Amino acid sequence: MTGYRSDVPENWFVDPINLGVPGVRKVEADDDNALAWQSDALCSQTDPEAFFPEKGGSTRDAKRICTSCDVRSECLEYALQNDERFGIWGGLSERERRKLKRRAS
Repeated sequence: MTGYRSDVPENWFVDPINLGVPGVRKVEADDDNALAWQSDALCSQTDPEAFFPEKGGSTRDAKRICTSCDVRSECLEYALQNDERFGIWGGLSERERRKLKRRAS
């Protein structure tokens, strides 16, 4: 048997932007995609069940992830504008988002 042979060409390139690697995509001021921030969200690389716990379940893990997320404010803004009623969005639970909306009114 001769040496290892790979079918991958020597000049291959993987574009991290197309893969959705967080923190790589540059947001343009005229970005047409209103949800483009989601590709940089840390939650997109974790177990979604942490962000949608069963009633009475812990939200601690999801909130911990949110604290270091670069798009936390965009996420919260999206949830508030779209009246998301379930899950952790922008580091806040459903109850916390309702309180925030009431205070803003």
